[in-house]
Amino acid sequence: MDTAFELTLQMVLTVMAGVAAQVVGEVAKVPSIIFLLLFGVGLGPDGVGLLHPQELGVGLEVIVALSVALILFEGGLSLELSELDQVSNSLRNLVTVGVFITLVGGGIAAHWLGEFPWTLAFLYASLVVVTGPTVITPLLRQVKVDRKVATLLEGEGVLIDPVGAVLAVVVLGIILNGDADPGSIIGGLTVRLGIGVLIGAIGGGMIGLFLKRASF
Repeated sequence: MDTAFELTLQMVLTVMAGVAAQVVGEVAKVPSIIFLLLFGVGLGPDGVGLLHPQELGVGLEVIVALSVALILFEGGLSLELSELDQVSNSLRNLVTVGVFITLVGGGIAAHWLGEFPWTLAFLYASLVVVTGPTVITPLLRQVKVDRKVATLLEGEGVLIDPVGAVLAVVVLGIILNGDADPGSIIGGLTVRLGIGVLIGAIGGGMIGLFLKRASF
């Protein structure tokens, strides 16, 4: 069978499975992330073997990067700045102190309970720092909580994604280079987040000006 056709078929099946998981989640009144995981595992190499993401090669990384960007963009649009101001202190603590506590606590737990080597334990901890809007938003749709709590969780879910992604890259780079200096972690994280915030602020400002002046 033609390789291009096989890749196209896999993409079509992936989209259909994703849509089906969303529909089943809505009907069952259960967060769709559960069915997305079940369908992904079931259709993947460890299940019936219909989907083989590794065949996409570098294209898989591109698709994941674009998908994450779209998810964060959509999540950012759903945030209300006026509501975030009411929980700004708690939100700041979650994406700063909370990240550090999760990183240290997760690393220690992975080493002592999972018997991971220290390097692998902290790499694992840097990955589980992230909650993400794909998990938080479906849960908030099913569980009714106070509006301030919901705003705090939504804001944390969106803002923690880039922090966790950059943290994982920094930790992995330090592990591969054999340099475990805490200053390197903090410095690398600060530089990367600073550049990201600068680019995001400039890009967001330009898009905002364009939308305000556009006639459509």
